[in-house]
Amino acid sequence: MFKTILRASVIGSAMFLSPTPAVAADTMILLKPDRVFDGQQMQQDWVVLVKNNKILEAGPMRFKLPADTRVIELKGLTLLPGLIEGHSHLLLHPYNEVSWDDQVLKESRAERVVRAVNHAKATLAAGFTTVRDLGTEGAEYDDVGLKKAIEKGVIAGPRMIIATKALVAKGAYGPKSQNPNLDLPQGAAEVSGLEQISQEVRSQIGKGADLIKVYADYRAGRDGEAVPIFSVAEMAVMADIANSGKRQLVAHASTPAGMLRAIEAGASTIEHGDNGTAEVFKRMKEKGVTLCPTLAAGDAIEQYRGWKKGFDPEPARLLAKRQSFALALKSGVNMCMGGDVGVYAHGDNAREMELMVDYGMAAIDVLRSATSINAKAFGYADKIGSVRGGLLADLIAVEGDPSQEIKRVRLVKFVMKDGKVVTN
Repeated sequence: MFKTILRASVIGSAMFLSPTPAVAADTMILLKPDRVFDGQQMQQDWVVLVKNNKILEAGPMRFKLPADTRVIELKGLTLLPGLIEGHSHLLLHPYNEVSWDDQVLKESRAERVVRAVNHAKATLAAGFTTVRDLGTEGAEYDDVGLKKAIEKGVIAGPRMIIATKALVAKGAYGPKSQNPNLDLPQGAAEVSGLEQISQEVRSQIGKGADLIKVYADYRAGRDGEAVPIFSVAEMAVMADIANSGKRQLVAHASTPAGMLRAIEAGASTIEHGDNGTAEVFKRMKEKGVTLCPTLAAGDAIEQYRGWKKGFDPEPARLLAKRQSFALALKSGVNMCMGGDVGVYAHGDNAREMELMVDYGMAAIDVLRSATSINAKAFGYADKIGSVRGGLLADLIAVEGDPSQEIKRVRLVKFVMKDGKVVTN
């Protein structure tokens, strides 16, 4: 599909190509695809020049090619920014393999970290060079060690934006015991009152959290229904402390009341938003809050429960999700691409992108969500998410044109992270 890495020597206006030896420091790499999605638009006749771990030039070939530049021909391929997974749990694996409760209670943290190493490799191989990992779900601060191991080159994996333990109201989360005299290990940090909230947020930041995640609502109602579990004032304290350290507050919320409380408290993103209303999405638009709809998680869970996709009628829960997603699109809310991967298999991240198109979003808008929109929404647009000079050289190439057929994002033939070729 593309040629061997070559060295270009320039004599006058001619360029002669020959096989390249081992990579030297400060070597330039020129990528020559059929087309480039720059994070906003599909560009024709573009090339991308990389030096070390940065994009040096991107655009038509109007710049002088430095001597000894290596050239990678990407014939038939589209070059894109490395995709950004907006809602991941690398320390979880699919619930049809082992239930969430049993992963938290019965799998050792050592086993969960070993699994996470494989999950990280699969994610990167699938073209996702960055993940926003939203909670270790009982694995304490093991995401910090996983992130550092990737950064040191100990293991292959994506860049990680991590939440560590996440915050829940005392008694609201799980696992739960039928015996009230037993206190089971929890999947997130339990807090009660403003003092505990402040201490926990500061502790998580001190341990390495890049953001703070809160469960704005959860299944803690009298009859097991989802209800808000924090007040606006309580979540505002979380947001204030996080923001003062240039971190975001992100909120799990599925009820209108929980979503509105999180929005007013200063959350940057709403995760799930299953029962969002026109009023809620209007307020999100006004406050600049991004929605991460996690369509793939609901789709996977219904199949685990017995739904035969493509044969059985779509379950009521998914029909309602389609309706709320359509309302969000109509409102003009910024849409994050993030599927809650971990509920389903790591490396299958493109599943969310395919469902976003199936639920009514244009393919090129989904590409934007998975690149420049995610980067901006998470506060990393100065580093990743676009193909332009000065940004980190996280780049992938796929067969064909994914702006015309989104499933082509699965046909990953080239991955570069931090200027290093991972897949060729």
